[in-house]
Amino acid sequence: MNKTKEIITPTLLSERITSIDLLRGIAVLGILIMNIQHFSMIPAAYGNPTTFGDLTGINKWVWILSHAIASEKFMSIFSILFGAGIILFCERAFEKGRKVSAFHYRRMMWLFIFGMLHAYLLWHGDILVNYALCGIFVFLFRKKSPKGLVIAASIFFTIPLLLSLFAGWSIPFWPQESLDYALEGWVPTAEKIAKNVAIMQGGWLKQMDARVSGAYMMQTFVFLWYSFWRVTAMMLLGMALYKWGVLSAKKSIQFYTRMLIIGLPLGFALIALGVYENFLHNWSMNYSMFYGNLCNYMGSVGVVFGYIAIIMLISKSAKYIHFKRIFSSVGKMAFTNYILMSFIGMFIFYGNGFGLYGQVERKIQILIVFVVWIFMILISNIWLKKFRFGPLEWFWRVLTYGRLQSMKKRV
Repeated sequence: MNKTKEIITPTLLSERITSIDLLRGIAVLGILIMNIQHFSMIPAAYGNPTTFGDLTGINKWVWILSHAIASEKFMSIFSILFGAGIILFCERAFEKGRKVSAFHYRRMMWLFIFGMLHAYLLWHGDILVNYALCGIFVFLFRKKSPKGLVIAASIFFTIPLLLSLFAGWSIPFWPQESLDYALEGWVPTAEKIAKNVAIMQGGWLKQMDARVSGAYMMQTFVFLWYSFWRVTAMMLLGMALYKWGVLSAKKSIQFYTRMLIIGLPLGFALIALGVYENFLHNWSMNYSMFYGNLCNYMGSVGVVFGYIAIIMLISKSAKYIHFKRIFSSVGKMAFTNYILMSFIGMFIFYGNGFGLYGQVERKIQILIVFVVWIFMILISNIWLKKFRFGPLEWFWRVLTYGRLQSMKKRV
């Protein structure tokens, strides 16, 4: 018996899964810990912290803790939730008796356009383009079993590992021209650093060349070498975790407790080993460019599982009502908050704002993160008292469904 077709509409407030909104809220706040380094310092400093800024005392510990706690963790959670969101989207369309493909691809097309505008007009470190492209691809896996999804995720996850191992092994065989080019990117000259700082402290148009070249690099080489495989793997894993009920807090307390006590210690142990080895090798290009991030690449998965377990345990608890409400609001406006972070970063660090690019130490950067968190939490909770969606969430829905959506909450 065929289901009666209905118009597909956005998820109602009553149908939202609190645990997913809460996890998304924590993730969007967490990614700022690493993104602020992109906003405030030269690109090379993200991969090689010794190349720019003080790395002693408190600044060194801020980098170590930021790296251990945040690097690749919160963006991975974001990717996991994106994969879960695809399954949620499909389930809702099926319930309405509609074929989901057209709506999904339209949704990804508009996300791609948002991402391109974000990357080339605001900040080259955009992730939305990657999500749109990977979202189109992983949609093909939506009907796979959780076990099949995990196997596929494992394969995609392994590819950057193999590429990095091969690249590190092959360095002695590189032609001198390639070595010089790579070394200049890993340890930029004082002249190149000064030029980059001057550009970003200049006006918006002056920044355009750096923004365009950076975005192009992210969307071509970095995407094909790394981002496509990692993001796809995490999205597939998210699909599996949602189908298993892990992300909707349906598993037992014992399940999440085991997930926590296994994931966090193993993950942080691997990450600590990686940090130790990088400093032991003085962040040399021959070691750290390729081998140096492998421990964090693998260990971050264990930490992600630990973080998810903590949030699911909080979600299952009858306590922490205010905490859940406050941070779930941030998650409901994750798209808006993500773009808002770029506007704030541009305003604080670039020449069309305060122009503090290259002048803020890591210990001050983390204080700025805390202030921005407070601002985003307040804005999200104030906005959602009157409206059903964040402004960009609403606009994306209108474009996806091809019809205006009610914005204000019904009294």
